Amino acid sequence: MTTEIARPSSLLGSIRVEKVDNFHLFKFNDRLQVRMEELLERKKADLLTPEEVIELEEIGELDRIFTHINAMLVAQR
Repeated sequence: MTTEIARPSSLLGSIRVEKVDNFHLFKFNDRLQVRMEELLERKKADLLTPEEVIELEEIGELDRIFTHINAMLVAQR
């Protein structure tokens, strides 16, 4: 059995920088945002495949990174 590692860097093409008030913040593009919501719904229903578990981990890790970076950017002002 091979263990797959979540690689958030594989999702870098699915990000954008959006101006919110006076800040430029990292955001998911619409497609990735919808996919994350779909996976979360499937997780709630306990329907995730092993591949989807890894995909959700990748998206979740990138979301945590963006939340941290965006908070740092806002705190600088």
